[in-house]
Amino acid sequence: MTIPAPDHKHYFTTKLGVSERLIERCLAEALSAGGDYADLYFESVTSTSLGIDESLVKTAAQGVSLGCGVRVLSGERTGYAYTDDLSSGALLKAARTAALIASGPAKELMQGFRHTEADSLYPITGATADAEIAAKLTLIQRADAAARAYDPRITQVRASFSDELRRILVAASDGTFASDTQPLARLNVFVIAKDATNTAKGTSGGGGRITMDFFEGDKSPEHFAHEAARSAILQLGAAEAPAGEMEVVLGPGWPGVLLHEAVGHGLEADFNRKKTSAFAGLIGQQVASSKVTVVDNGRMPNRRGSINVDDEGNPTQETVLIENGILKGYLSDKLSSRLMGTPNTGSGRRESYHHIPMPRMTNTYMLNGQDMPEDIIKSVKRGLYAVNFGGGQVDITNGKFVFSASEAYLIEDGKVTRPVKGATLVGNGPEALKYVSMVGNDLALDEGIGTCGKSGQSVPVGVGMPTIKLDKMTVGGTGQ
Repeated sequence: MTIPAPDHKHYFTTKLGVSERLIERCLAEALSAGGDYADLYFESVTSTSLGIDESLVKTAAQGVSLGCGVRVLSGERTGYAYTDDLSSGALLKAARTAALIASGPAKELMQGFRHTEADSLYPITGATADAEIAAKLTLIQRADAAARAYDPRITQVRASFSDELRRILVAASDGTFASDTQPLARLNVFVIAKDATNTAKGTSGGGGRITMDFFEGDKSPEHFAHEAARSAILQLGAAEAPAGEMEVVLGPGWPGVLLHEAVGHGLEADFNRKKTSAFAGLIGQQVASSKVTVVDNGRMPNRRGSINVDDEGNPTQETVLIENGILKGYLSDKLSSRLMGTPNTGSGRRESYHHIPMPRMTNTYMLNGQDMPEDIIKSVKRGLYAVNFGGGQVDITNGKFVFSASEAYLIEDGKVTRPVKGATLVGNGPEALKYVSMVGNDLALDEGIGTCGKSGQSVPVGVGMPTIKLDKMTVGGTGQ
C-alpha cells in the first residue's frame, strides 16, 4: 500500500497555511548568502502521558508542539534556526538566521519539488492518539492490579502510558518534498519487591507504532505486569554474580541493546567521518566473527524504530552493516553522505524541530544463525546466561562498554541453574564480536521500549538478536 505524500502535506498546507510558494521563498532566503544546501523541517506533535503510583493517578498531561527548523549546509558547517511561529515573517527570519553560516553568491534552487511517496509501515486510522483517555487509563490500571496480584511480596507498583502523533513535512533545495504521519505508543510497568532481607525491582513494557488493539493480545497490560513482577521476585532469591573471564550466552531480544550500544553507534557515519569511531577506516575488513551479520532496518511494520521517511525526507531502508563478520558500511545522512562520498542510507533523524538531524539507528539487530538455542546452552561448561539488561554505557572512540544484566543465570555443565544478581559485562565492541562462536535461530526483537540518546537528542529505536555465545567476556560481580 502506498500513501501519496500530498495527503500528509495537506495538514501543513491546508490546515496551517504553509504553501509551496512560501516554502520556496524560505529556501531561497536560506541560500541567499551562499551555502550548498538548505532544508525546512515542519513538525506538529500531539501527545498524551498518564501515570499511576500506589494505584492513584499521579500524572496526566496532554501537549501540542508545532514549529519549523531551517538548516543551511556550507561545506562541513551547519547553520540552524527554528521557530514555533509558522507565519511567513517568522519563517523567513529563521531562514535568514540560518543563512548566516554561509558566504558567497546566492545559490539557485532546483526547479520544482519531487514529491516522495513512501510505503505505509504503520496505521494512522485507529492509532492510540485517537483513543479516549479513559481507555488509556484503564490499561495502566489493569497493569497495576495484575502486578499487585502476582505475589504478596510486590510492595510498590508504578505504571505509565504515553503516546504521540507526529506529523512532519520536509522540503529541501535539492527538490526533496516528503511528509509523514507517525504514531507512537508505549506502556511501562515498574515494581518493587521485598522480603525479610532483600529488595529488588523489575520493569517491563512494550508498544510501537500501533493501535490500541496491540494491548489486547499477548502484549496485554497483564503480560507486562507479570513480567515486571516475575523479574523482581526472581532477584529476591538470586545469588551474587561471579566475577572473571568466562563464556557468556546472551538471550534473544532486548540483549540486542548491547549490540546497539557497543557496535551500532560506532557505525554511524558522522563518528567515522570525524575519525572518532573505533570502526573508522575499516570498511571491507573483518570486524566480527564470520557468524555475525548485523543490519539496521527502518522498514519493519509497526516497529518502534521504523519510519516511512527519515527526518531529511529520504525513504528509510534495510542497511547491511556487518555481513559474515565483514564491515560493509555506515549509517549515513545527507551531510555525511556528501562529505564522505558514500550512499545515503536514509538515517537522518532528529528529536524535534529544535534539533539538527544526524545519522541514527532505527531497528538494529543481528540475523539468525544455524544453532539451536538449547545446543548453545549445552556447550557451556561454566558461564553466564544474560537474559535481560538494564543500563549501560560505551565509549565510541575505543568501543569499550559496560552493561548491567537485570536478569541473568549461571550455566553449569550445560544447564541453566541458579539466578544471579549484580552481573556486569565489560568488553570492547569490535573485539567482543570476534568471540561469537554460536548464533541461534531464534531471532527476536525487543517489546518496543527502546529510546536512544546521542548528542543530547533522543529518538525511538528497536533492537534485537538471536541467542548467541561469546567464548570469553569479562563478567563483573561479587560472588564466587
